[in-house]
Parts: sequence; structure tokens; C-alpha cells
Amino acid sequence: MTISCDWHIHSRNSDGGLAPMELAGRAAELGILDYGLTDHGDLPHKQKSLRDARREFLAAKGGPRFHFGAEASCMLQWTSDEIVAGRLEDSLYVGGPADGPLALDLSAEDVAELEIEYVIGSVHGPLCGVLEREPVIRDNFRQLMFIVTHPLVDVVGHPWWWIRGWKDADGRLTGKPWFDDFDVVPQSMHEEFAAAAIEHGTAVEANAATMVMSSAYTEKFNHQYLNYLAKLKERGVRLSIGSDWHGNPYGNDFAKAEKALATVGISDRDFWRLPPRL
Repeated sequence: MTISCDWHIHSRNSDGGLAPMELAGRAAELGILDYGLTDHGDLPHKQKSLRDARREFLAAKGGPRFHFGAEASCMLQWTSDEIVAGRLEDSLYVGGPADGPLALDLSAEDVAELEIEYVIGSVHGPLCGVLEREPVIRDNFRQLMFIVTHPLVDVVGHPWWWIRGWKDADGRLTGKPWFDDFDVVPQSMHEEFAAAAIEHGTAVEANAATMVMSSAYTEKFNHQYLNYLAKLKERGVRLSIGSDWHGNPYGNDFAKAEKALATVGISDRDFWRLPPRL
């Protein structure tokens, strides 16, 4: 295996089971040289998770090529305001104006206080409130454009990922919103997204677990998505690689992802990475 970086890893401090100290040793065994911890921020009242992750990251003493990042979710500003005010629990997808202003569940103050070295910004669900193909596509694109142009975001996580509904009887994603045919997403959206990524210097993630390696999709979609990543690369967008690992011990299977990405000309040398810390 030649993939030598992994920029999307969760620990036990958000929704994973991994201890950062265990990660530091295991990554070296797997040949991962440059990598980062990216737990969720999950709004002000839950940011104890990031503080705990920071403390365990420092205790791990993983060396200068082990970095501290965070994954931020896109949400409605209304939702953020309601949660901070104590009028709403911690759901990102309940109520609010569907076309209202967007926000991240991470602030510049959080980044400075916790010395977060990089931020992955991700769409984690629809905000439009209508589970129909066209509204969901427009909503996902709106969130992606907000994320790719956001000044805190370094990497867009798993673009066009989907988990909420429309699974078949076997639990696979084979139909709406775009898994039956990725071409239902207008090409103009991909062009605008790529142009924004280049303009803002934002990398776009090839997410191994949820997009590149997942068996939840059809062969047709897998092929289309790999070509989508390849076209981003051809346009000059920098790609990132992430295992999106949640388990314990750390044991990403990048070999399968490497093989799939190689079919469209993407390799380790194409991936965004941070320089070693001083």
C-alpha cells in the first residue's frame, strides 16, 4: 500500500472508539506517515469532546506528523442560535427556515483556543425539510458551496454523501437522491463547486469509508463517483484522503481505496497534506 496520509480519523471523544495514544503507534505500523485526529465539535454545549480530544492528542506524543484537526458540520444559523439559547436539543436538522443563513458548528474562537490545525467541513444531512430529489440536491449543493468558501474550512468532507432515508430493503443506497444515477446532479453544480475550491484553496476529500470503498452503492454509482473525483483533479482541485475511521483499533483498509482511485489516475502524490509541525 502506498497511501501514506489519513486526514479524517475520529476518536472516542466524539463518535469513535479510538484512543489517540493507540492511534499514534498503529498509524506507523500501517505506513501512515502524515495524519490527523478530526473529532466533531458539535456545538458550544458539547465542545467538551474537542477539549478532551486536544488533551489526549497532546498526551499521545505522536510526533510532528500527527496533527490536531476537527470536523465541523453545516447547519442552519437558526438551529445554532436555538441550541445556544437552550430552546432546542442537539439535533442539526429540526425546524428553522429551510432557506435561512447557514453556519458551522465550530467558530474561529474554538480554532484558536484549541489550536486546531485544520478543519474538515461536511454536509451531514438535509436542511431543506423536504425529502424529494430536486430539493435535496439543491440543499446539498447550497451547503457544499457554503463549506467550500468558508474561511475556517481547509477540506470539504465526503461531498455528496447521504445517509438519511431512501435505502432499499437490503439497506443499500441504490435509488434517490442520486445513487441511481449521479448524473442527475447538474454538471453546472460540479463546475461551480470546483471553481470555488480552486479560488479558495480548499481541498476536497476522497472519503474511503463512506464513498470510495463502501459496498452500499451500485457499481454504476461507484464508477461515476470515481470519475467525479478524477474530474475535480483535472480541473486543478487538490484532493484529500480520509479513512473516516471510527473503530478501535485503528486499521484502515486503504488498499481497496488505493486500487479504486488508481483506475482514474489518482494516487498518494495527489493528496493534500500538512507539513510536519515545528
